[in-house]
Amino acid sequence: MEKDKIFTEKISKKFEFDEAVASVFDDMLSRSVPFYDEVRKLIISLILAEQKEGMKVVDLGSSTAKFLLDLHSKMSVPMQLKGLDNSQAMLDRAKQKCQAFGANIKLEFADMLEYDYHNEDVIVANYTLQFIRPMERLELIRKLYNGLNDEGMFIFSEKVVFKDKKLDKELIDIYYAYKKEQGYSEYEIAQKREALENVLIPFTIEENIRMCKDAGFSKVETVFQWANFVTFVVKK
Repeated sequence: MEKDKIFTEKISKKFEFDEAVASVFDDMLSRSVPFYDEVRKLIISLILAEQKEGMKVVDLGSSTAKFLLDLHSKMSVPMQLKGLDNSQAMLDRAKQKCQAFGANIKLEFADMLEYDYHNEDVIVANYTLQFIRPMERLELIRKLYNGLNDEGMFIFSEKVVFKDKKLDKELIDIYYAYKKEQGYSEYEIAQKREALENVLIPFTIEENIRMCKDAGFSKVETVFQWANFVTFVVKK
């Protein structure tokens, strides 16, 4: 796995999922998102608990297909796995990995806001919604609601903010300390924070829950939280 050194040099643009990011993305996720690997395993376990032949699973912002490949390796019956991404660099790497592992995973270049979701059983979005403009998020969640089967499930993870500004600042500082423990320098952390400004826009936990309820979902639960990183399970 290539090591993430994206922000060791001065940045000249806002964060984007280009070839430079795609080449180190798996390492970036593992070192930047607390308990990312454990959350991925948890979501896979939730899907496997419901698995059945032909079950349709869609991963939004599938990046290098690590999540789908892990799910593919653990499923005991054939399911229809599909990844959507709007970064060609990510899709190119994902296709190479799927071919190398002989995994039958459908990967599509797509705008998740425009995609036609139809009779999906599970839709997953790990740290993806936060990159969508806030005004468009509810529209997307409504599309997902309408595209899921009646027994369908939407699972998503997000970075969140807190109404208590003092607590929010303390948790951000704790998170930056975590990143330092993962080998990132203060300069790299500051550079990435600047690159993500106005690109990654988090909601509070309450705003995420309300968004899902406003879209029509009746059941919204949090199944994991570490500081300002939360995983939600949503059902009709």
